[in-house]
Parts: sequence; C-alpha cells; structure tokens
Amino acid sequence: MREILVVLHSGRETNRRTAATVAHRLASSGVRLRVLGDEWAEVRNGDLPAEMTPRVVDGRPGCAEGAEMVLVLGGDGTLLRAAEMARPVGVPLLGVNLGRVGFLAEAEQESLDTALDAIIDGGCAVEERMTLDAVARVDGEVLARTWALNEATVEKSSRERILEVVLEVDGRPVSAFGCDGVLCATPTGSTAYAFSAGGPLVWPQVEALLLVPSNAHALFARPMVIGPDSEVAIEVDPDGPPAVLDCDGRRTVVLPPGARVELARGATPVRMVRLDGQPFADRLVRKFDLPVRGWRGAARTSGSR
Repeated sequence: MREILVVLHSGRETNRRTAATVAHRLASSGVRLRVLGDEWAEVRNGDLPAEMTPRVVDGRPGCAEGAEMVLVLGGDGTLLRAAEMARPVGVPLLGVNLGRVGFLAEAEQESLDTALDAIIDGGCAVEERMTLDAVARVDGEVLARTWALNEATVEKSSRERILEVVLEVDGRPVSAFGCDGVLCATPTGSTAYAFSAGGPLVWPQVEALLLVPSNAHALFARPMVIGPDSEVAIEVDPDGPPAVLDCDGRRTVVLPPGARVELARGATPVRMVRLDGQPFADRLVRKFDLPVRGWRGAARTSGSR
C-alpha cells in the first residue's frame, strides 16, 4: 500500500481540520498516512476505513523510511523538524505553508489541492538541497557531531559578554573579532537567520557556503560567500566566555572556552519536492511582498538577442 508521512503543526484548529481533509482525500485514492501520535491526537478522522487508518510512528530520525514522501503541514519550523525524519533515509519533503512566511514550503494552503493531486498522481520532481556537517572539538577531542539544512551558528551564551572568535577558511586564518556570533549558512538558509543578520540572498541552485558575522566589533567582518567544498572553522577564545553551537534552531551543543567548530558541506543532502518550477525571484517577491510596480520587462523584438 502507498504511504506518506505527514508532519503537522497541530497547534491551530484550522491546521487540524486541514490534516483531516488531507487524510480523507488521500485515503480515497489509496494512499495511507503515517503520522506522529502526539500531533494527530486531536485530528478528527474517525470515519476512515479501518485499513486506511493513519499508522502512528515515533518521530525519530529515519522514521520516514519506506514512505513515498513527507508531507509537511505547517511553517518553516515544522519543515526543519520533518527534515530530521526524512534526511537519513533520502525521502523527499513537500511543504504546504500553513504559517506566515513559510519560505521553505513549496505550496500555500490555497494550492493544497494541487499538491495532493501531485502526490496522488506520483512522479513529482525532486531537487537536492545542500546541508552542513558540523563537528565540535575541545583539545582535539570530538565533543559532538551534528548537521544543518539552513545554518549552523556559534553564538555567545552570556548576554553581557562579547564572544571572541577566530575565523578560519580552508586551513588558513581569515579574521579575528568580537561578536554576538558567526553564522555559516547554505543557500537554502540564506533567506533565514543569515538574511536577518545582513547576509546576501543566494539562489538555491547556487552551490556555495555563506559566512555571516553577527554584530561584529571589527572593520573587516563582512559576509562572505565561499566555495561549496571549502572547510570552515570557528575557534572560541580560550580565555573568554563559553558559547553555543546551534543548528537550525533545533540541535544545540554547549561549547566551553577554547572549543573549535568545524563546518563543511554535508555528506547527505535534503531532498525536496518541486511542483511548478516557479522562478526563485517570484518566490522572493511573494514571500517578502517586494515592490515591483513599474516593471515593464525586457524589450522583446524580432531583432533582440
């Protein structure tokens, strides 16, 4: 039997009603849901045939194994949570935005029927998004290993202290400065925390890493775009305060003074479903409500090239 995993932001009644609608629509087409019990507890889907009753799973990394895809009903935070379940087993994500901006989502609530048609018909286009692998070390010993889809940040953990760091790229020191933190982001994450910190917007098709200092006390602490296969290290001053490594706002590691965080392109990408091939520029305009009044477009004549 065909099966998809649904990850739901269940905190709103409207979202729960949408989830029930999804369950009935897919069940009528022979697609059963795999769900997380705590999310689905208040979803009213009791009149489904017994064989189509959603199957409850535990939400651990890899619990999407065997599913055709992961359907995410919520915002960006819900999709980042779902990525933990899908990434280890290579199952693609399809996000339907039920929140506010929802930049990672492929569809909006008003286009939910189109998304469900694509699931039922099968054959959706899938693209791979870069990830980051992060290793935290203390005195050469591994403290933790983790990963990120959007960004990995090394940030101060004490509000009243400045975090002193040394930034290294490809084994060479680049700059040392005091700051609130340093972000290393993927192109996917360029529209998230890195954007708020003053970093550039990077089209998802570009393979690159972004380095964005946050509130740095230095003349040379500008955002940098570096090669996708470059290796980055952020060293925390051994005589300064502790810090924290935060990945996607979901996985954190406490860093003692003198810790070193090494960042590189992730070995395992996140796979995401594409529905309509909409240009990234159109998504920027829609999500950020950018002013485009007055645009006339490029002149198109028979002699133009």
